[in-house]
Amino acid sequence: MNPIARNIVAVLLGIVIGGSVNSALVSISGDIIALPDGFDPNDPESLIKYMPLFETKHFIMPFLSHALGTFAGAIVTGLICTKKSNNLVYLISGVFFLGGTIMLVMISSPIWFTILDLVGAYFPMAWLAKKLLPKKSIG
Repeated sequence: MNPIARNIVAVLLGIVIGGSVNSALVSISGDIIALPDGFDPNDPESLIKYMPLFETKHFIMPFLSHALGTFAGAIVTGLICTKKSNNLVYLISGVFFLGGTIMLVMISSPIWFTILDLVGAYFPMAWLAKKLLPKKSIG
């Protein structure tokens, strides 16, 4: 496969897989940690309305969904991309960082979570993924 096409496919699949992991974890988060009564996790307005009722425990799953979604997307991208392009894992983290930043601005989360999420959930996960990827001998 053409190296440019391979890298494009790697990035697109990384975004799709990472986004799917993120969404799956968000969708099951209420089953793992009970959410406030009346809260609808699929409604952004509900999130804004119920944010003051959230306790520290309610931020565990959003953080994990951001971190593990980024990690999964970076792993997929790193496995598929060409050897010379393995820094594309950081492009994946940048895409998820941008999405996370937009979401954090929209919902006005506590400052401690905003800092933790932006500092710990995106670029460190890409770095970890890159460190765990097997060394490529070809491609």
